Amino acid sequence: MGHGRTALRASAATAVSAALLAGSVVGLAPAAEAAPGVRFVDIAGDGGTVLKANVLTPEGADGSRRYPLVVLPTSWGLPQVEYLAQARRLADSGYVVLTYNVRGFWQSGGRIEVAGPPDTADASRVIDWALAHTPADPEHIGMAGVSYGAGISLLTAAHDKRVRAVAALSGWADLIDSIYSGRTQHLQAAAVLDGAAGLTGRESAELRAIFDNLYASDLSKEQDMIDWGRKRSAMTYVDQLNRNGAAVILANAWGDTVFPANQYASFYEKLTVPKRLELRPGDHATPELTGLFGLPNDVWTDTRRWFDHYLAGADNGVDREQPVRLKSRTAGAYEGYPDWKSVTATRRELALTGSPTIHANVDSGADGGIVFLSSILDQVAQLPPTASLPLLPRRWAAVWQSERYGTAQRVRGTATVHTTLTPTAESGTFIAYLYDVGPLGIGKLVTHAPWTWHGRTPGEPFAVDVDLYSTAYDVPAGHRLALVVDTVDPLYAEHNPSGAQLTFSSPPDDPSYVSVPLGEQ
Repeated sequence: MGHGRTALRASAATAVSAALLAGSVVGLAPAAEAAPGVRFVDIAGDGGTVLKANVLTPEGADGSRRYPLVVLPTSWGLPQVEYLAQARRLADSGYVVLTYNVRGFWQSGGRIEVAGPPDTADASRVIDWALAHTPADPEHIGMAGVSYGAGISLLTAAHDKRVRAVAALSGWADLIDSIYSGRTQHLQAAAVLDGAAGLTGRESAELRAIFDNLYASDLSKEQDMIDWGRKRSAMTYVDQLNRNGAAVILANAWGDTVFPANQYASFYEKLTVPKRLELRPGDHATPELTGLFGLPNDVWTDTRRWFDHYLAGADNGVDREQPVRLKSRTAGAYEGYPDWKSVTATRRELALTGSPTIHANVDSGADGGIVFLSSILDQVAQLPPTASLPLLPRRWAAVWQSERYGTAQRVRGTATVHTTLTPTAESGTFIAYLYDVGPLGIGKLVTHAPWTWHGRTPGEPFAVDVDLYSTAYDVPAGHRLALVVDTVDPLYAEHNPSGAQLTFSSPPDDPSYVSVPLGEQ
């Protein structure tokens, strides 16, 4: 991809980031004035870095008893007033609550380390300060956060045994699988993070190099980026987290364009501590958003119930409920499952027959949408990105369709694509899309994912397996499912040389298919 196109996409995504950030800050600012009893303090973090923080304590707390402590690191680019509405509710319920601006953002000192060792060390220093200066109970400490705060909370629980419960909301467990899944740079998501960091914080030299290498698609720096991301991923420390024993609730959105749901589901399966996984419609951090303004919100309600049980000792039944809770993008009720494997227990295969050849470098019209905006529209109006399948140009898109389903079908979990690819170039990218296709041929996007390869011999076929992003979607009776593959999507970097062609085939000894976790309603 040329640098001009990258810069254009980065600029567009940065504009989106600025608009979202400005709206959030303006909306949250009144909370700082409306929350009584808030004490603003400075805390010395790792290396003496000043962290701006605020503290709320239960009304009437006089030091004669101890209260459970909840520490809330801020989200990427948001100020320390972010959680005041929820902090007030927690304090009213008997918690000491300490929110702090993570290093590198707003008035806190230092530079942005992206949940690196200084950030987890900061969190431990914040806990130290709370135990020394508030009536916090050292035996009952929890951490929670949205997005960046979620990642820091999980990592801190893996490194600090004092943390006994974590609520990681719209966060990541595997940073590389989030912004580089399918070995493909998630350009719009990266540009949003980069833009917000530039507006509200101070990037470290290491972070600036990571962004620059990501935009440049510099393969010589790929392992450096992977190593950098692994150091900042709770998945790397899952054994430590399990040994420490903190109870973990994970919540995310099906359409999260920054931290896709797949990586949370994979992480959840590796946890052996008390755990819960909740997945809902929406995009990055949108399921939690209304709760930040003090409005009723399922995510924050379940977070408080989690802390009430695992920190305050309340017998509220949260530990006896089905631990995997899903809400379909097209239906209103929550569904409970005993584990993630049960979500995807029933699968059907759609054969990918023939040997279509598509030409690269042109967007066919099948796209994953626009970062934030498309999944928000799907969340509030059930209007995902669409494409007219009869009008998709077969020169640039391969299309396979199922028969019409006589009854409504439920897609739950992770669809997978297996095919044989023969490229004309040693590197390339394709994007696979699964659509719900109505009688008029209009497809609504169910899920998708990119996939990139390097170092292949041109003209030599090889097998490909792609996990599409996990989802929950109901296909109406009389509709079809369709798989579409093309080579360009504004969400992602592309690695197809000019004039490249891709042929997808289905050898008799290794048939191609898309496997969909599908069951009748």
